[in-house]
Amino acid sequence: MNPTTNSLRENLRALPRGAWILFLGTFLNKFGTFVLPFLAIYMTGLGYTASQAGLAIGAYGVGTLGASLLGGYLADLIGRRKTIVLSMFSVAITMLCLSQAHSLPLIIVWSGLAGLTGELYRPASSALLADLVPEGQRVTAFAAYRMFLNAGWAFGPTTAGLLAKSSFLWLFIGDAATSILFGLVAWAALPAHTNSHSDKQGLRETWRVLKTDHRFRRVLLSSLAIGLVFVQVFSTMSLQITHSGFSPSVYGLIISLNGVLVVLGELPLTTVTRRFEPRKMMALGYLLIGAGFASNLLARSLPLLVLTVVLFTLGEMISLPLSGAYVADLAPAHQRGLYMGAYGLVWAVAFIAGPSVGLALFSQSPTLLWSLCGGLGLLAAANITGLLSPPPMLKRVARLAES
Repeated sequence: MNPTTNSLRENLRALPRGAWILFLGTFLNKFGTFVLPFLAIYMTGLGYTASQAGLAIGAYGVGTLGASLLGGYLADLIGRRKTIVLSMFSVAITMLCLSQAHSLPLIIVWSGLAGLTGELYRPASSALLADLVPEGQRVTAFAAYRMFLNAGWAFGPTTAGLLAKSSFLWLFIGDAATSILFGLVAWAALPAHTNSHSDKQGLRETWRVLKTDHRFRRVLLSSLAIGLVFVQVFSTMSLQITHSGFSPSVYGLIISLNGVLVVLGELPLTTVTRRFEPRKMMALGYLLIGAGFASNLLARSLPLLVLTVVLFTLGEMISLPLSGAYVADLAPAHQRGLYMGAYGLVWAVAFIAGPSVGLALFSQSPTLLWSLCGGLGLLAAANITGLLSPPPMLKRVARLAES
């Protein structure tokens, strides 16, 4: 039977045991992400200002940038499993050290190290998933991976809130404990995929790949454009909703609706989207994300808010599993960590830069911001399908650079 026409149950049953261990470990790790959501509350409780807490959170984000490249490099150099184990054990130590830091410089340093060590596993996990799952099944695998990740995020903060009522120290202990548990599971149960042909040129090799693989460049540029749009749901979207006369609880419901739709709908949707050419489906997803945020230009009502979240969530569910699988398909086996790390780096840049850029534009003109979001969605779709091509002169320059 053609794998693209199998039922969802058959597609999931075809996934190897190692993939399911990775899914469960990812859920456990994200469920145990207790500290980051409460870091600002923890620091203000210590007497720091909101802006000082922002420095620590920003340091965490900078750490994730480094983790994307270093994690991908290590995944190719020492192997996927060793990188995951290194990430989990080192972030556990880092979290315990962060719990004992009380001066602002130390909190910033340990927060940055927490971002670095805690996210090292992401490129390695994606590369390992691509190693374990054959090409025709990767869309389902990456959708399942995202489902477990989102489910962990959905349930973890509630548990963290209960722990914080007793003592914030339990947040750090719980975060460290779940990381150690994932590290032990990874060491004992994940396959030891190593790469004897890994290229050890690091950033230079990354630059070479970006110069020579134009399809990968298109994915990265489109992902950056749509990432800058998508992260507005965590920043300017809240202001748009409250400025429209709704309470903050409505924004909370909107965020929850997004999570519920992803957890319940993304996997079944892949049984349809994986039948079509990936870049066309990714373009459709990007257009829906852009259209969803551009709909903020319309007069706000509760039904329109629901329409907005349904549009951009549908775009998310279509494009993101496909783009992850597409990058895995593009990558040579010995460079999957590098490819997945560069892909993760682009999203990390979007998550760091997007909110501040969006807030600045929103303060000037909400109309400009939401129009730009729609335009970036269109730009991302045109770029990934090849409709947006560089001028002939730039093509000649690129060919000279490659030679």
